[in-house]
Amino acid sequence: MAALLRAERAAFGYHKVPVVLGVELAIERGDFLGIVGPNGAGKTTLFRGLLGLVPPLAGRVERGTRAIGYVPQRETLDPIYPVTVEEVVQMGAYGALRGWRGVSRDARERARACLERVGLYERRASAFSSLSGGQRQRVLIARALMVEPEVMLLDEPTSGVDRAAQARILELLVELNRSRGMAVLLVSHQLGMVRETVQRVLWVAEGRVREGSAATMLAPENLDRLYAATGSTLVGDAEV
Repeated sequence: MAALLRAERAAFGYHKVPVVLGVELAIERGDFLGIVGPNGAGKTTLFRGLLGLVPPLAGRVERGTRAIGYVPQRETLDPIYPVTVEEVVQMGAYGALRGWRGVSRDARERARACLERVGLYERRASAFSSLSGGQRQRVLIARALMVEPEVMLLDEPTSGVDRAAQARILELLVELNRSRGMAVLLVSHQLGMVRETVQRVLWVAEGRVREGSAATMLAPENLDRLYAATGSTLVGDAEV
């Protein structure tokens, strides 16, 4: 099976200074991966490199898919700008627009279908700013679905929301992964959540990336050893 996203001996960083080195990774259809590790270890840099926002300083990244969905950690929109939920989702089609043409009828219908998929169709006319944190994240997932991605990359998708909202977001991601075969890659510091959801883990620490099964990498005894080796602190199932 051809990889949807592959990194070979890749290094990512800023101003020619590497943050993570020697990244070897292949993401295939149906994969579900988590990126975890101590704060400041380079998780976000790795994520941006795989997404294409940071070019590799060494090695290469190959993207064998026509579309990658991206969900940022937070979306801040000026509250004086009255953008609706449906309009936020339609923004996912803007990359395909040419010139000054508006959103097509097909894109509008697709936006509504994406909102139905995330369970927020009834809120399509609501102001985006009026939604809860968990609802906003689901709207951003709907926006990412507009490109009909084969791979979805999410940056801390459950950060800052309550447990009920976390569960709803994770259920949605699992459903997309299983029903569509969509590959999912998410950054998270909530290790308990990752352990119960993902198949594989990328452990980022001290400039290196290690890959293993979620059951092995996130076993309590292994986590204690990994965090102790970096001088970081682990409290319960979250890094601090």
